[in-house]
Amino acid sequence: MLRVMLVDDTQNDVSLLREALVAAGYEVIGLERSARRLLDRVIAVRPDVIIIDTESPSRDVLEEVVIVTRDEPRPIVMFTDDGDTTTIQHAIRAGVTAYIVAGMQPSRVGPILEVAQARFAADQALREELRDAQGRLAERKTIERAKGIVMRTKGVGEDEAYRLLRKMAMDRNERLLQVAQRIVDVAQMLG
Repeated sequence: MLRVMLVDDTQNDVSLLREALVAAGYEVIGLERSARRLLDRVIAVRPDVIIIDTESPSRDVLEEVVIVTRDEPRPIVMFTDDGDTTTIQHAIRAGVTAYIVAGMQPSRVGPILEVAQARFAADQALREELRDAQGRLAERKTIERAKGIVMRTKGVGEDEAYRLLRKMAMDRNERLLQVAQRIVDVAQMLG
């Protein structure tokens, strides 16, 4: 059963939304009257999805979304009356997964949450792929720098420098990156 935290940032009654969630088979594990200190509440109740009901997302609400997205990422659905393009862009950049304008019909809650979860999962997969690619690129840069240092100090070509790095890594039973990083660190220290 999907665990939902409901944040009511309006003066409106959200009982219809709560009832629609329960009727759709979701467990409402928290009803917050404000988005203030949202991260603390998210850590405390560990929801699968966060729903924020707001007339228009204020800067404070969006800052709370940014913090949650950074520290405890999960799908965030925002129901609002504000259809301004700039506001929508700010909300999406802050980490809102689904931005729903013009109210909530109970029959739409299930599909909206399903789409939000799927979009969140796809976004997380892309972020992980990007982190991996950035990590591989950083490793490659370090190895290339170490190779350049070996080429200059030993007076050898690129292939021979790479072979020497690999041999050193094998002899020491270490990863090539570890050996390369040490060479770069020593060169910087002496440099």
